Order: sequence, then structure tokens, then C-alpha cells
Amino acid sequence: MFDTFEREAFRLETLADYSKSGNADAYQAFLSGQPQPTDYNESWLSEVRAHTGDGRRICRVHILSRPLTPYLRFELGWGYRRNATGGEEFFILDTTDKPNPLEGVEDFWLFDEGTAVVMRYDDTGAVTGRDTVPESRAQEFVAIRDTALAHAEPFSEWWKKHAGT
Repeated sequence: MFDTFEREAFRLETLADYSKSGNADAYQAFLSGQPQPTDYNESWLSEVRAHTGDGRRICRVHILSRPLTPYLRFELGWGYRRNATGGEEFFILDTTDKPNPLEGVEDFWLFDEGTAVVMRYDDTGAVTGRDTVPESRAQEFVAIRDTALAHAEPFSEWWKKHAGT
């Protein structure tokens, strides 16, 4: 889908731990206190730059609560901060002190408001599958995206207030 989307790729993230879904070596380096490699996540960052350079938008909302899990400290501190330099936009829907307006919603990607791909994970955060949803249901995912964005705040603002919490 990343080869064909024309306007926007939106991602909703709902898990506190994706450590079994990739970047295992980088996560272990983070946990052991090593500095972030200068080329960390370079292939994704190059792809993001290509898309955003062509005027396409890639954005995410992560629903989370504090205190952050070790994995979220890694994802936000190493991943989000670095990927933002390529133009990817990040938002945080922090449910620490408020109800989750999207309780029970699964992770998904939404491309151009027409194609949704639901991401399936097991209890360890490992990807178990991806299901492309019929286009007739795309508006359900557009509504979820809109709700997520309406309740979220830009990552950079959230990070200034809550980094490390």
C-alpha cells in the first residue's frame, strides 16, 4: 500500500509493547543504555522522506497511558523523534487521566480514506496477521481516525511535558 497511496497514510497504534514485531536488536541496545545509532531506522526514514517530499502525508496516533512501558520509551524516544525529521507526523492520545474514546479499537493503517488494513498482534506484541477491510467499511476507519486526531495532541508538545514518564 505504501507504493500506491496518493495523499495520506494514517496509522492508529494501541499497544504498549510491539517489541516482538521488529527492531529487536535496536530495542535491546536501547534497554542496555547504548546511544541511538546515527543510521537507526534509515530505510523507513528514507521512505518517509520520499513520500512527504512528494506532498503525501504519513501520520500516526498512539493511544497510551503513563507510566510508559520500556518499549514505549524506546518507540517514542528513538522512533518517533527520528522519524519526525523525515516529515512523519505523530500524535499522542494519552488516556492516563481520561477515558479512552476508542476503547477496543484495533491497530490499523488507513490509506487515502479508502483502504484500511487491520493489524493483528498476539499477547507478546508480535504481528500475527494483516486484514484488508472491504472498501465499503472505509468510512468506519475514517471516523476512528478523526476521533483519534480530535482527542490527541501533537507528539512534540506531549513529549516536552511527559518524556520519561
